[in-house]
Amino acid sequence: MATIVLERIGRVFISLQQIRQVPRMLTEAAPSMPGTVRDSEVPYYFRERYVCTGYRPLDQNWRYYFLSVFQRHNETINIWTHLLAFFVFLVKLRQLSETVDFVSDPHSWPLLILIFSALTYSGFSVAAHLLGGKSELCHYCFFFLDYVGVAQYQYGSAVVHFYYAVDESLHRQVCGIFMPAAAVLSCLSCLGCCYGKYCNHSLPSWVRKVCQVVPSALAYIWDGSPVAKRLLSWSSNDPAITYHFGQVGFFLSCAFFFTVPLLERYLPGRCDFLGQSHQIFHVFLSCCTLCQIHASYLDYVGRRQLYSHLHKGGEATLFVGLYVVTLVGCVLIAAFWLKKVKGMLNLKNKSK
Repeated sequence: MATIVLERIGRVFISLQQIRQVPRMLTEAAPSMPGTVRDSEVPYYFRERYVCTGYRPLDQNWRYYFLSVFQRHNETINIWTHLLAFFVFLVKLRQLSETVDFVSDPHSWPLLILIFSALTYSGFSVAAHLLGGKSELCHYCFFFLDYVGVAQYQYGSAVVHFYYAVDESLHRQVCGIFMPAAAVLSCLSCLGCCYGKYCNHSLPSWVRKVCQVVPSALAYIWDGSPVAKRLLSWSSNDPAITYHFGQVGFFLSCAFFFTVPLLERYLPGRCDFLGQSHQIFHVFLSCCTLCQIHASYLDYVGRRQLYSHLHKGGEATLFVGLYVVTLVGCVLIAAFWLKKVKGMLNLKNKSK
């Protein structure tokens, strides 16, 4: 017995030694990593309003940008907020898989779509903020990917709201058009975001925001209508209602901070590392998604009799197929605008 205890203590000691070596390894890697630069030293399309310092230099090797996840710059918090959210969503998926049969129960598939779409948007967001600073082409490529993630998450939100949260009266009115319209609005959202980014050189920043916000707002109004109708007639006996209120509150908050650069506008240069509105937007969006996942799970458990009656004849399978179509459509939209970006960059290089 004593030998076993000593062996385990030895393993713990070795693990602690390995963990203590991590800072030294990062320190050894740091000398090869260039420092950050001011906004005047990067092209216009990389600059964020009221953020003056902390930009990573362009055209470094890929190792530099991957290791910059541990570096202090103006994208660090944006990276870590959604990286942590990604792992939280993974943990949530593992917890739910202990009580939900995601393989054999088709009624659970909308919930699985939501969680998968949450993992996708958070992962694509991390890639955009981590790797989008390498070059102009990478900037467009990874942020177009980010917009694909946002658009397919909108579809994921729509499918759980329509499947679990809808009541009978609304279902009768929109049952044939709700999900196709949600798919179209998701694609329009991706199109608006990609167009706004592509025209970043020629359009004022507020016009780019309009291109991004208006289609997403229309999608949210449509996708969230079943929840909104339910909240208007809420009951204290509804276990999911608190989380539905939470997801709406967090979404409205993150929409505000996405649109308005509040702190950095009034404190220019002081929020270059921490305090940017986009960072707050990331946090609120992650909280919104967590509330949404839990509310949908509670609806999945507590409203089974209702949604089993409303959604018959393989609707869950149909919605999975429509999700794939929406995802492919968004990828094709992003690929179209990326092709236009490559043409624009080629013309720019020839004119030099």
